[in-house]
Amino acid sequence: MKHTPYSHIPYPLLITVLGMVGLFALTQGAYSIGWKEMLLSSMNDIDKQILITVRLPRLFMAILVGAALAVSGALMQALFRNPLADPGLLGVSSGASVFVGILIVLNPFSGNLPLWAQSYMQSSAAFLGAVLTCWLIFQLSKHKGQVSVLHLLLAGIAINALSGSATGLLTYLSNDEQLRALTFWAMGNLGGARWEQVAVVASLLLPLLCYVWRQSKNLNLLLLGEEEARYLGLDVEKFKIKLIAVVALCVGVTVAFTGLIGFIGLMVPHLIRMMFGADNRIVIPCSALLGASLLTSADTLARILVIPAELPVGLVTSLLGGPFFLWLLLKNIRATN
Repeated sequence: MKHTPYSHIPYPLLITVLGMVGLFALTQGAYSIGWKEMLLSSMNDIDKQILITVRLPRLFMAILVGAALAVSGALMQALFRNPLADPGLLGVSSGASVFVGILIVLNPFSGNLPLWAQSYMQSSAAFLGAVLTCWLIFQLSKHKGQVSVLHLLLAGIAINALSGSATGLLTYLSNDEQLRALTFWAMGNLGGARWEQVAVVASLLLPLLCYVWRQSKNLNLLLLGEEEARYLGLDVEKFKIKLIAVVALCVGVTVAFTGLIGFIGLMVPHLIRMMFGADNRIVIPCSALLGASLLTSADTLARILVIPAELPVGLVTSLLGGPFFLWLLLKNIRATN
Protein backbone atom coordinates (compact mmCIF):
# COMPACT_ATOMS: atom_id res chain seq x y z
CA MET A 1 0.00 0.00 0.00
CA LYS A 2 1.41 3.34 -0.99
CA HIS A 3 1.54 5.84 1.87
CA THR A 4 1.72 9.59 1.62
CA PRO A 5 3.28 11.64 4.45
CA TYR A 6 0.54 13.61 6.17
CA SER A 7 2.58 16.81 5.84
CA HIS A 8 2.26 16.53 2.07
CA ILE A 9 -1.51 16.02 1.92
CA PRO A 10 -2.94 19.11 0.17
CA TYR A 11 -5.99 19.64 2.41
CA PRO A 12 -5.51 23.43 2.18
CA LEU A 13 -5.34 23.19 -1.62
CA LEU A 14 -8.50 21.06 -1.84
CA ILE A 15 -10.34 23.37 0.54
CA THR A 16 -9.19 26.41 -1.46
CA VAL A 17 -10.37 24.81 -4.71
CA LEU A 18 -13.75 24.06 -3.13
CA GLY A 19 -14.01 27.66 -1.91
CA MET A 20 -13.20 29.09 -5.35
CA VAL A 21 -15.58 26.72 -7.11
CA GLY A 22 -18.31 27.59 -4.59
CA LEU A 23 -17.78 31.32 -4.99
CA PHE A 24 -17.98 30.99 -8.77
CA ALA A 25 -21.16 28.90 -8.47
CA LEU A 26 -22.86 31.58 -6.36
CA THR A 27 -22.29 34.23 -9.02
CA GLN A 28 -23.31 32.26 -12.12
CA GLY A 29 -26.66 31.41 -13.67
CA ALA A 30 -29.44 32.94 -15.72
CA TYR A 31 -29.14 35.91 -13.35
CA SER A 32 -25.53 36.86 -12.64
CA ILE A 33 -24.37 38.29 -9.32
CA GLY A 34 -21.12 40.26 -9.20
CA TRP A 35 -18.56 38.56 -6.98
CA LYS A 36 -17.15 41.87 -5.79
CA GLU A 37 -20.59 43.04 -4.66
CA MET A 38 -21.16 39.69 -2.95
CA LEU A 39 -17.86 39.75 -1.08
CA LEU A 40 -18.30 43.38 -0.07
CA SER A 41 -21.98 42.85 0.91
CA SER A 42 -23.07 45.65 -1.42
CA MET A 43 -25.74 43.67 -3.28
CA ASN A 44 -29.21 44.99 -4.00
CA ASP A 45 -32.32 43.35 -2.56
CA ILE A 46 -32.93 41.13 -5.61
CA ASP A 47 -29.36 39.82 -5.52
CA LYS A 48 -29.64 39.10 -1.80
CA GLN A 49 -32.93 37.28 -2.28
CA ILE A 50 -31.57 35.08 -5.07
CA LEU A 51 -28.37 34.38 -3.15
CA ILE A 52 -30.05 33.43 0.11
CA THR A 53 -33.10 31.52 -1.14
CA VAL A 54 -31.72 29.86 -4.30
CA ARG A 55 -27.94 29.86 -4.72
CA LEU A 56 -26.73 29.15 -1.18
CA PRO A 57 -28.98 26.14 -0.45
CA ARG A 58 -28.14 24.74 -3.88
CA LEU A 59 -24.42 25.14 -3.19
CA PHE A 60 -24.64 23.43 0.21
CA MET A 61 -26.70 20.62 -1.32
CA ALA A 62 -24.07 20.11 -4.04
CA ILE A 63 -21.27 20.02 -1.44
CA LEU A 64 -23.07 17.50 0.78
CA VAL A 65 -24.22 15.25 -2.07
CA GLY A 66 -20.88 15.37 -3.89
CA ALA A 67 -19.00 14.44 -0.72
CA ALA A 68 -21.43 11.61 0.09
CA LEU A 69 -21.31 10.14 -3.43
CA ALA A 70 -17.50 10.24 -3.52
CA VAL A 71 -17.17 8.63 -0.09
CA SER A 72 -19.77 6.00 -1.03
CA GLY A 73 -17.69 5.13 -4.08
CA ALA A 74 -14.54 4.87 -1.94
CA LEU A 75 -16.37 2.55 0.49
CA MET A 76 -17.66 0.29 -2.27
CA GLN A 77 -14.23 0.10 -3.89
CA ALA A 78 -12.72 -0.84 -0.51
CA LEU A 79 -15.50 -3.33 0.16
CA PHE A 80 -15.15 -5.10 -3.20
CA ARG A 81 -11.41 -4.33 -3.44
CA ASN A 82 -11.98 -3.20 -7.01
CA PRO A 83 -11.69 0.30 -8.56
CA LEU A 84 -14.68 -0.32 -10.86
CA ALA A 85 -17.16 -0.49 -7.99
CA ASP A 86 -19.56 2.47 -7.90
CA PRO A 87 -23.09 2.90 -6.52
CA GLY A 88 -24.40 3.98 -9.94
CA LEU A 89 -22.70 1.33 -12.07
CA LEU A 90 -23.70 -1.47 -9.68
CA GLY A 91 -27.35 -0.43 -9.64
CA VAL A 92 -27.53 0.78 -6.02
CA SER A 93 -28.62 4.27 -7.07
CA SER A 94 -31.20 3.04 -9.57
CA GLY A 95 -32.55 0.52 -7.04
CA ALA A 96 -33.00 3.32 -4.52
CA SER A 97 -34.63 5.47 -7.19
CA VAL A 98 -37.22 2.80 -7.89
CA PHE A 99 -38.39 2.83 -4.28
CA VAL A 100 -38.67 6.62 -4.35
CA GLY A 101 -40.67 6.28 -7.57
CA ILE A 102 -43.02 3.81 -5.89
CA LEU A 103 -43.50 6.29 -3.05
CA ILE A 104 -44.23 9.13 -5.50
CA VAL A 105 -46.72 7.22 -7.64
CA LEU A 106 -48.46 4.88 -5.19
CA ASN A 107 -48.44 6.80 -1.88
CA PRO A 108 -51.53 9.04 -1.68
CA PHE A 109 -50.64 10.55 1.71
CA SER A 110 -47.20 12.10 1.07
CA GLY A 111 -48.68 15.30 -0.37
CA ASN A 112 -50.54 15.98 2.91
CA LEU A 113 -47.39 15.81 5.04
CA PRO A 114 -45.10 18.76 5.85
CA LEU A 115 -42.01 19.14 3.70
CA TRP A 116 -39.57 17.83 6.32
CA ALA A 117 -41.71 14.70 6.87
CA GLN A 118 -41.92 14.05 3.11
CA SER A 119 -38.15 14.42 2.93
CA TYR A 120 -37.53 11.82 5.64
CA MET A 121 -40.10 9.48 4.08
CA GLN A 122 -38.38 9.70 0.69
CA SER A 123 -35.01 9.10 2.35
CA SER A 124 -36.38 6.02 4.14
CA ALA A 125 -37.80 4.60 0.91
CA ALA A 126 -34.54 5.20 -0.96
CA PHE A 127 -32.54 3.67 1.91
CA LEU A 128 -34.68 0.53 1.81
CA GLY A 129 -34.18 0.23 -1.94
CA ALA A 130 -30.42 0.76 -1.61
CA VAL A 131 -30.08 -1.85 1.16
CA LEU A 132 -31.98 -4.49 -0.81
CA THR A 133 -29.94 -3.72 -3.92
CA CYS A 134 -26.63 -3.99 -2.02
CA TRP A 135 -27.69 -7.34 -0.57
CA LEU A 136 -28.69 -8.60 -4.03
CA ILE A 137 -25.36 -7.47 -5.49
CA PHE A 138 -23.47 -9.42 -2.85
CA GLN A 139 -25.46 -12.56 -3.58
CA LEU A 140 -25.12 -12.33 -7.35
CA SER A 141 -21.44 -11.39 -7.44
CA LYS A 142 -20.15 -14.25 -5.28
CA HIS A 143 -18.24 -16.99 -7.09
CA LYS A 144 -16.75 -19.81 -4.98
CA GLY A 145 -16.97 -17.67 -1.89
CA GLN A 146 -15.22 -14.68 -3.48
CA VAL A 147 -16.61 -11.55 -5.09
CA SER A 148 -16.12 -11.90 -8.86
CA VAL A 149 -15.49 -8.69 -10.80
CA LEU A 150 -17.23 -10.15 -13.86
CA HIS A 151 -20.27 -11.18 -11.82
CA LEU A 152 -20.19 -7.78 -10.13
CA LEU A 153 -20.49 -5.91 -13.43
CA LEU A 154 -23.10 -8.35 -14.78
CA ALA A 155 -25.14 -7.93 -11.59
CA GLY A 156 -24.97 -4.16 -12.01
CA ILE A 157 -26.13 -4.40 -15.62
CA ALA A 158 -29.03 -6.67 -14.64
CA ILE A 159 -30.14 -4.51 -11.71
CA ASN A 160 -29.95 -1.32 -13.77
CA ALA A 161 -32.03 -2.99 -16.50
CA LEU A 162 -34.65 -4.20 -14.03
CA SER A 163 -34.74 -0.79 -12.33
CA GLY A 164 -35.16 0.90 -15.70
CA SER A 165 -38.12 -1.37 -16.48
CA ALA A 166 -39.69 -0.66 -13.10
CA THR A 167 -39.21 3.08 -13.57
CA GLY A 168 -40.80 2.82 -17.02
CA LEU A 169 -43.83 1.06 -15.54
CA LEU A 170 -44.15 3.73 -12.85
CA THR A 171 -43.90 6.40 -15.54
CA TYR A 172 -46.75 4.74 -17.41
CA LEU A 173 -48.90 4.69 -14.27
CA SER A 174 -48.12 8.27 -13.19
CA ASN A 175 -50.11 11.44 -13.77
CA ASP A 176 -48.58 14.68 -15.07
CA GLU A 177 -47.34 15.90 -11.69
CA GLN A 178 -45.88 12.52 -10.78
CA LEU A 179 -44.28 12.25 -14.22
CA ARG A 180 -42.40 15.51 -13.67
CA ALA A 181 -41.16 14.24 -10.30
CA LEU A 182 -40.02 10.93 -11.83
CA THR A 183 -38.17 12.77 -14.58
CA PHE A 184 -36.38 14.71 -11.84
CA TRP A 185 -35.12 11.47 -10.24
CA ALA A 186 -34.12 9.92 -13.55
CA MET A 187 -31.77 12.68 -14.69
CA GLY A 188 -30.56 14.19 -11.43
CA ASN A 189 -31.08 17.82 -10.50
CA LEU A 190 -30.10 20.17 -7.70
CA GLY A 191 -32.50 22.92 -8.71
CA GLY A 192 -35.11 22.09 -6.09
CA ALA A 193 -32.78 22.53 -3.12
CA ARG A 194 -34.27 24.53 -0.25
CA TRP A 195 -33.01 25.23 3.25
CA GLU A 196 -35.43 22.71 4.80
CA GLN A 197 -34.07 19.97 2.54
CA VAL A 198 -30.46 21.01 3.17
CA ALA A 199 -31.10 20.70 6.91
CA VAL A 200 -32.47 17.18 6.50
CA VAL A 201 -29.61 16.10 4.23
CA ALA A 202 -26.99 17.58 6.58
CA SER A 203 -28.57 15.88 9.61
CA LEU A 204 -28.23 12.50 7.88
CA LEU A 205 -25.02 12.76 5.86
CA LEU A 206 -22.65 14.65 8.16
CA PRO A 207 -22.74 12.00 10.95
CA LEU A 208 -22.24 9.28 8.32
CA LEU A 209 -19.22 11.01 6.78
CA CYS A 210 -17.67 11.51 10.23
CA TYR A 211 -18.26 7.83 11.04
CA VAL A 212 -16.62 6.71 7.80
CA TRP A 213 -13.56 8.87 8.47
CA ARG A 214 -13.21 7.24 11.91
CA GLN A 215 -13.29 3.80 10.25
CA SER A 216 -10.39 4.57 7.89
CA LYS A 217 -7.96 2.27 9.71
CA ASN A 218 -10.40 -0.65 9.53
CA LEU A 219 -10.88 0.04 5.83
CA ASN A 220 -7.12 -0.26 5.41
CA LEU A 221 -7.24 -3.65 7.14
CA LEU A 222 -9.97 -4.77 4.75
CA LEU A 223 -7.79 -3.86 1.77
CA LEU A 224 -5.23 -6.42 2.96
CA GLY A 225 -7.77 -9.21 2.46
CA GLU A 226 -10.48 -10.67 4.66
CA GLU A 227 -8.30 -13.39 6.21
CA GLU A 228 -5.56 -10.92 7.10
CA ALA A 229 -8.14 -8.50 8.52
CA ARG A 230 -9.59 -11.25 10.74
CA TYR A 231 -6.12 -12.19 11.93
CA LEU A 232 -5.54 -8.54 12.91
CA GLY A 233 -8.72 -8.51 15.01
CA LEU A 234 -11.39 -7.06 12.69
CA ASP A 235 -14.85 -8.63 12.75
CA VAL A 236 -15.08 -8.64 8.96
CA GLU A 237 -18.69 -9.74 8.55
CA LYS A 238 -20.08 -7.16 10.96
CA PHE A 239 -17.88 -4.48 9.45
CA LYS A 240 -19.08 -5.31 5.92
CA ILE A 241 -22.69 -5.06 7.08
CA LYS A 242 -21.95 -1.63 8.58
CA LEU A 243 -20.31 -0.51 5.33
CA ILE A 244 -23.29 -1.67 3.28
CA ALA A 245 -25.66 0.19 5.63
CA VAL A 246 -23.59 3.39 5.36
CA VAL A 247 -23.40 3.18 1.55
CA ALA A 248 -27.11 2.44 1.32
CA LEU A 249 -28.03 5.36 3.57
CA CYS A 250 -25.71 7.79 1.75
CA VAL A 251 -27.05 6.72 -1.63
CA GLY A 252 -30.62 6.70 -0.35
CA VAL A 253 -30.39 10.28 0.93
CA THR A 254 -28.77 11.59 -2.27
CA VAL A 255 -31.25 9.83 -4.53
CA ALA A 256 -34.19 11.01 -2.44
CA PHE A 257 -33.24 14.67 -2.81
CA THR A 258 -31.29 14.95 -6.07
CA GLY A 259 -32.14 11.89 -8.15
CA LEU A 260 -29.60 9.81 -10.06
CA ILE A 261 -26.19 11.48 -10.30
CA GLY A 262 -23.67 9.03 -11.65
CA PHE A 263 -19.90 8.57 -11.84
CA ILE A 264 -18.90 10.87 -8.95
CA GLY A 265 -18.29 7.80 -6.80
CA LEU A 266 -16.26 6.15 -9.56
CA MET A 267 -14.04 9.04 -10.62
CA VAL A 268 -13.15 10.83 -7.40
CA PRO A 269 -11.71 8.00 -5.22
CA HIS A 270 -9.73 6.67 -8.16
CA LEU A 271 -8.20 10.09 -8.84
CA ILE A 272 -7.34 10.52 -5.16
CA ARG A 273 -5.63 7.11 -5.03
CA MET A 274 -3.67 7.93 -8.18
CA MET A 275 -2.39 11.16 -6.61
CA PHE A 276 -1.98 10.27 -2.92
CA GLY A 277 -2.00 6.48 -2.57
CA ALA A 278 -4.50 3.95 -1.21
CA ASP A 279 -4.38 4.85 2.50
CA ASN A 280 -8.04 5.39 3.41
CA ARG A 281 -7.06 7.87 6.13
CA ILE A 282 -6.21 10.08 3.15
CA VAL A 283 -8.65 8.75 0.53
CA ILE A 284 -11.82 9.34 2.57
CA PRO A 285 -11.42 13.05 3.50
CA CYS A 286 -9.77 13.98 0.19
CA SER A 287 -12.53 12.20 -1.74
CA ALA A 288 -15.15 14.16 0.20
CA LEU A 289 -13.50 17.47 -0.65
CA LEU A 290 -12.86 16.64 -4.30
CA GLY A 291 -16.34 15.12 -4.73
CA ALA A 292 -17.92 18.31 -3.37
CA SER A 293 -15.84 20.42 -5.77
CA LEU A 294 -16.59 18.20 -8.77
CA LEU A 295 -20.36 18.13 -8.27
CA THR A 296 -20.45 21.87 -7.59
CA SER A 297 -18.52 22.45 -10.84
CA ALA A 298 -20.83 20.12 -12.78
CA ASP A 299 -23.91 21.86 -11.39
CA THR A 300 -22.48 25.26 -12.36
CA LEU A 301 -21.87 24.00 -15.90
CA ALA A 302 -25.42 22.65 -16.02
CA ARG A 303 -26.73 26.13 -15.17
CA ILE A 304 -24.64 28.16 -17.62
CA LEU A 305 -24.26 25.95 -20.72
CA VAL A 306 -27.80 26.47 -22.07
CA ILE A 307 -28.92 29.75 -20.44
CA PRO A 308 -31.80 30.56 -19.87
CA ALA A 309 -32.60 26.82 -19.70
CA GLU A 310 -30.79 24.42 -17.41
CA LEU A 311 -29.31 20.95 -17.98
CA PRO A 312 -29.86 18.17 -15.43
CA VAL A 313 -26.62 17.79 -13.51
CA GLY A 314 -26.77 14.01 -13.93
CA LEU A 315 -26.29 14.46 -17.67
CA VAL A 316 -23.16 16.55 -17.09
CA THR A 317 -21.59 14.02 -14.71
CA SER A 318 -22.40 11.23 -17.16
CA LEU A 319 -20.68 13.12 -19.98
CA LEU A 320 -17.61 13.42 -17.76
CA GLY A 321 -17.76 9.96 -16.24
CA GLY A 322 -18.55 7.84 -19.30
CA PRO A 323 -15.15 8.31 -21.00
CA PHE A 324 -13.41 8.00 -17.62
CA PHE A 325 -15.10 4.64 -16.99
CA LEU A 326 -14.10 3.35 -20.43
CA TRP A 327 -10.49 4.39 -19.81
CA LEU A 328 -10.51 2.74 -16.38
CA LEU A 329 -12.04 -0.46 -17.78
CA LEU A 330 -9.44 -0.67 -20.57
CA LYS A 331 -6.68 -0.02 -18.05
CA ASN A 332 -7.86 -2.91 -15.87
CA ILE A 333 -8.21 -5.24 -18.85
CA ARG A 334 -4.61 -4.51 -19.91
CA ALA A 335 -3.39 -5.01 -16.34
CA THR A 336 -4.95 -8.49 -16.16
CA ASN A 337 -3.54 -9.64 -19.51
